[in-house]
Amino acid sequence: MPESTVTVIPAAWAVGAAALLGLLTIAAAAFDGFLTARVTGAGRSGWSRPVGEVARLMRQRRRTTVAADNLLWRVGGAGLLLMALMIITVVPLGRWTLFDLDVGVIWFNAMDVLAWAFVWLTGWGANSAHSLVGGYRFLAHGLAYELPLMFALVAPAVGAASLNVGTIAAAQRGLWFVVWMPVAFLVFCMGVLAIAVWGPFSPALGTDVAGGVTAELSGVDRLLFQGGRYALLAAGAAFAVPMFLGGGTGPLLPAWAWVLVKTLALLAVFVWLRRRLPAARPDVFMEAGWLVLLPAVLLQDLIVAVIAAGRS
Repeated sequence: MPESTVTVIPAAWAVGAAALLGLLTIAAAAFDGFLTARVTGAGRSGWSRPVGEVARLMRQRRRTTVAADNLLWRVGGAGLLLMALMIITVVPLGRWTLFDLDVGVIWFNAMDVLAWAFVWLTGWGANSAHSLVGGYRFLAHGLAYELPLMFALVAPAVGAASLNVGTIAAAQRGLWFVVWMPVAFLVFCMGVLAIAVWGPFSPALGTDVAGGVTAELSGVDRLLFQGGRYALLAAGAAFAVPMFLGGGTGPLLPAWAWVLVKTLALLAVFVWLRRRLPAARPDVFMEAGWLVLLPAVLLQDLIVAVIAAGRS
């Protein structure tokens, strides 16, 4: 079994990690704005669209509803951003990491499950029918993607014989896991899109129910929720790098630079997919999740386990 080669850095560097996540979040929002501008014909102004949107929401007054549970509502709205910050604490930037947990893979899975609570609380806390319907839609998607995602995380852990993220990255020096675990990689990417309420999983924000879970969000609350979605895309892309894309391995550039390059490339794909994949109806996706995705990823785990047993 390969040994983890990461070095734990002082907790004060968490500020730098948060700033780096913020830059990736801004990059994702700017690229999304550019793609939107191309569709609407707004030209190059799309790159600066996030700046205008932030300024607009900062000036906007917070909406209130009758008998809302304000504490749960605010916690749900800001929770996605908190999740993203917690995920990146176990992602090695080259040979540096904030926490070198022996159970780093389980840590990601625990953070992923929190998305259920935070999106649901956003829909529940407003005491509004439209946002509550959006919350139920997200839970319906969650019932279909969560188990496949959990088993997708099993594949690299079995391949490296470890739940430590740094050890999993070190095990890919000869061959990246994405090459012989493609199903697990694709299901993982699907899970990242789901927890960020992105692309095919956007019915929770559907315009057909007046905005879904964000129906009553405005001002700073909406800014935190939308920013959290971009931050989760960035954190998920960063976590995929040591899990499937070889971590910091690569020619010429230092390890930390390769982590950033791979993260940006995958993040760009996630943002681009928003308008390329049709929205998945929760009931249809539940059927596909249980009857197609789950058996496929279990077969992937079996193949990985056989190969890992043969190597040992």
